[in-house]
Amino acid sequence: MARIRFTKWQGTGNDFIVVDDHAGAFPVHDRELVTRLCDRHFGIGSDGLILVQAPKHAGHAFHMDFLNPDGSRSFCGNGSRCAAAFQAELSGLPEARFHFTAVDGEHTAAVAGGQVTIGMRDVAQVKRINDTMDFIHTGSPHLVIWVPDPEQVDILPEARFHRYNEHFRQEGVNVNFVRWHNERVEMRTYERGVEDETLSCGTGVTAAALSAMVRGLAGARCAVHTRGGDLAVGATRIPDAGFTAITLAGPARKVFEGTVESERP
Repeated sequence: MARIRFTKWQGTGNDFIVVDDHAGAFPVHDRELVTRLCDRHFGIGSDGLILVQAPKHAGHAFHMDFLNPDGSRSFCGNGSRCAAAFQAELSGLPEARFHFTAVDGEHTAAVAGGQVTIGMRDVAQVKRINDTMDFIHTGSPHLVIWVPDPEQVDILPEARFHRYNEHFRQEGVNVNFVRWHNERVEMRTYERGVEDETLSCGTGVTAAALSAMVRGLAGARCAVHTRGGDLAVGATRIPDAGFTAITLAGPARKVFEGTVESERP
């Protein structure tokens, strides 16, 4: 049996298996293995698996390959923050600034005092569907639904109705239920790939904050409260378009580390 060394990290309750894959040895095409490792009953348990790999370009610190529990790839905001914290620890740097790449391109990261801030991709458009729904692609596709109180939403059937309807069936969509309360966004998220509610979602938090900005609720910086904790999103509005200079900031913590045996050599 092959032995896989890993570290478990969480960012506002969004938890990940992080593997140092600078050697490129992890079997990334083994979706069954990824699913088994992420399983909370028969594996380590997580919202996704992160491979921190050798940089693909000069001047970058690493490349992040993010795998959902079903083995599919996407960009992950909280996962990126955890990957950046992991890279800083590998480098022996309590504070660090660097560039890295992910499936959607280049990003920046700043690590200091247990807080990690990453630069997100520009958002070209916030698509208003109706008075209560916006569609925003923040590295992953998100439907933002404004409701009186997210805590009162029966999230699994409500989210799956949108996740699997004809408009989003081909690519899938993450579904966020949000409200503006006490000068911040409060939200819950159902994530595709996980196919369940997660305690936090970085790209979803970013989408919810941008939706609040477009709707005139928040300014250039927006506080967001998730079930797993608090984050902050900053952005610059592009007139008659979307947003640039988008940042996502919040805590990232190491939970534990260990070794797991893979049934495949």
